[in-house]
Amino acid sequence: MFLYVEREEWYFSVVDVISVLTDTDNPRRYWSDLKRKLKAEGAVEVYEKIVQLKMIAVDGKKRLTDVADTQQLLRIIQSIPSPKAEPFKAWLAMVGRERIEETIDPEQAIDRALETYMKKGYSKEWVHQRILEIRIRNELTGEGKESG
Repeated sequence: MFLYVEREEWYFSVVDVISVLTDTDNPRRYWSDLKRKLKAEGAVEVYEKIVQLKMIAVDGKKRLTDVADTQQLLRIIQSIPSPKAEPFKAWLAMVGRERIEETIDPEQAIDRALETYMKKGYSKEWVHQRILEIRIRNELTGEGKESG
């Protein structure tokens, strides 16, 4: 993993992920073949957005490697036909369903946020204060945008 500070975005080594999610002996070759497949299937947005960053290799040296941000990585995982990738695909389907439900009923998003904060061990008071702070910040930001 690599945090690109300027964008505040995480990047992941595609070859490392492929190595974990497949039984291939040659993850670089697998990635090369998968890139061709993605391009042929029309998933050009994934293929074209792959960048190379220097990451620490097995030998301890920094080497350029293909990396993907979170969105790209999840799309790549969807394209990997492997039993090891199936739990990720199931999770993506669940999260997708939840997001669609939240679009239909936005209150579900609030309920899910409350539940997540509580699971992380925050007190009810802290959670309610946090939700209030977010609401106030959004209102102030909205007013600023409206007034220019």
